Amino acid sequence: MIMQKWLLPEYIEDLLPGEAARVERLRRRILDLFFAHGYELVVPPMLEYLESLLTGTGHDLDLKTFKLVDQLSGRMLGLRADMTPQVARIDAHLLNRRGVTRLCYAGTVLHTQPSGLLRTREPMQIGAEIYGHAGLESDVEIQALMLRALQATGVNGIHLDIGHVSVFRALITRAGLTAEQEADLFQVLQAKDVPALRELSSGLDAVTREALLLLPELYGGPEVLATARARLPDYPELTAYLDALARIGRALNGDVKELCFDLAELRGYHYHSGVVFAAYAGNRPEAIARGGRYDEVGRAFGRARPATGFTMDLRELAEMANDDVRPLRVLAPYRPDDLALQAEIARLRADGTVVVPDLPGHEASRAELNCSQQLVARNGTWRLEPFDPRQPDRK
Repeated sequence: MIMQKWLLPEYIEDLLPGEAARVERLRRRILDLFFAHGYELVVPPMLEYLESLLTGTGHDLDLKTFKLVDQLSGRMLGLRADMTPQVARIDAHLLNRRGVTRLCYAGTVLHTQPSGLLRTREPMQIGAEIYGHAGLESDVEIQALMLRALQATGVNGIHLDIGHVSVFRALITRAGLTAEQEADLFQVLQAKDVPALRELSSGLDAVTREALLLLPELYGGPEVLATARARLPDYPELTAYLDALARIGRALNGDVKELCFDLAELRGYHYHSGVVFAAYAGNRPEAIARGGRYDEVGRAFGRARPATGFTMDLRELAEMANDDVRPLRVLAPYRPDDLALQAEIARLRADGTVVVPDLPGHEASRAELNCSQQLVARNGTWRLEPFDPRQPDRK
């Protein structure tokens, strides 16, 4: 069978006019929201040296990244699978600011494999990051900004999950476990495979074993934090992590439909260093926005800068958004020498109306222009009137 040349690879698709317009409206709306909160736009390149793209991310992005050889230098290049490491590089080495820096971005990333059954390999990532502040205030700010961005798209009924990867890390460190033991326990805990977790932890001391077996149960509302305080080991660092989660929960509780804590959430464990969060809405089983603290990325770039941020996929948001706003489309006669007509067209466009010239020779396909109004000359002035594509001519 001969393959059609116009077919696209699996999980890669075009955006046609209607959807592309929705995506672009959302992009502008969200970026305007970021700008209003003091975030500055950066535009990293699609292509970078591989080691730069993967620095500080552990193995989380390695398998997602398309790789190729640079014909100029002979070095390995990567097509970005996530823009966050790029923005961290910009903060660390190009801006080189000492104080708090707020940055935002929007662009396409590429994945070697889709992250879900219904997801594209070419997400349109949009997000925001705060650099230079290690306190909970920036964690609260970035999560509140994410919720406002989702609300600005018309996505309602948001469910927010909050976790802290350092809870598991603290238990591992206190027990003095090897890197291999840590990796094995991480895998089964992330999968919430309790039987495997019970088997792997059988040789550990009783305190650590009981704590690890408790983590998958610690999911739910504020009562989860109370249970964790009562049953997890009385380590000062664990108390601090639980206090942080409680404080964030109090700050955000009124902004979401449902807020839950998940102390077994280890997504991005080799990348994130503290609080992690994910937003869900509708009937979608996968998060529509996610983020967290990743202080170690700045350290990996040679400049220890605390950081927290979040990302969203504009394509996915466009599918969910309650966005029925469509600009008025007007068909205008093709009369480039009619100064009065051209002035009226310029006025309409300045007000946000879409004006489409009716190029000669395409009268039979006017319906494809999707115009609901037309410019018609009446008594020496140009007026808007309803447009019927079946009407053969206009005055």
